[in-house]
Amino acid sequence: MDLTLAAAPGGDRPVRVAVDAMGGDHGPEEVVQGALQHAREAGQVEVVLVGDSATIGSIAGSDIPANVSIVHAGQVIGMHESPALALREKKDASILVAVDLVKRGEADAVVTAGHTGAGMAAAVLRLGRLPGVDRPALAVQMVTDTGPFVFLDIGANPDSTGENLYQYAHMGALFAEKVLGVPEPRIALLSIGEEKGKGDARIQRATELLDASSLRFVGNVEGKDLVHHMADVVVCDAVLGNVTIKFFEGLSGFIFDLIRSEFRRPPRGPLAYALMKPGLDRIRAIFDYEKVGGSPLLGVRGTVIITHGRARRRMISYAVGVAAASAEARIPELIAETFRDAVPEVAS
Repeated sequence: MDLTLAAAPGGDRPVRVAVDAMGGDHGPEEVVQGALQHAREAGQVEVVLVGDSATIGSIAGSDIPANVSIVHAGQVIGMHESPALALREKKDASILVAVDLVKRGEADAVVTAGHTGAGMAAAVLRLGRLPGVDRPALAVQMVTDTGPFVFLDIGANPDSTGENLYQYAHMGALFAEKVLGVPEPRIALLSIGEEKGKGDARIQRATELLDASSLRFVGNVEGKDLVHHMADVVVCDAVLGNVTIKFFEGLSGFIFDLIRSEFRRPPRGPLAYALMKPGLDRIRAIFDYEKVGGSPLLGVRGTVIITHGRARRRMISYAVGVAAASAEARIPELIAETFRDAVPEVAS
């Protein structure tokens, strides 16, 4: 079985992260500035800005750090374009050029805030799946009061099988252990009840496989359990995963908006805010989703981080850091080794 990967850092050379500079809701300004910020703060990481060189140069100015380079790409895939059509017609799109750098070994990881579908499709088509991986999965770090847990799949596969969920568990466990530093991560399935046997046929099949595996499988968790960090890796299909994270995002924003409106209400609101500000700052720090950086696409032959389309420079900076850490940890190689030795390959 061929375990050759697109790129992996080696020796004493710095990790190289290719950044799709043209993607994102806020345009290249935020992406470029965020990438430059990380390059200045982490001199051991090389950043390759991919996109229109004139635009990138005008944003970066003359004070470009020595560990930053620019690779020109003349096209951009818009957020509302069809990924398949755009990838066929726009061969010089920034996301394709960035992924190709990883494929050729000229970068170790890629970060994009652009079209999620285009980013995933470019990674799968250009880099390919790892041997033994039926379907790659998009993971995210979810915040709790005791630290983040890995949640997947959140957008790659809407029709996952029990075997797919089993594979996601292995990939999520490796990411939790090697990037988040969680020894022997606890694995759980998101289902309609915590009792074994609750859930549809794929949950029951995944339960059988995980019970027989070497992973630290703790069973099912319900939606209400997610905020209590009852597992370090929680696995589900993409539809359930995407709905769950969008609900969390909407609910947290709604709650903070309510709190802000109450503190603006005279005459006691401003005084109450002054008294409660230290506690509110601590709560805000817990829910600081920008520190998560982005979502790794696990199961492809290279390190790919897809960050939020509305990410601003601070989150972009963190995303570059997650990409560098994932590449240094050699997550794709570890997944390939695990699937070669322990995980049965299933039909596509």
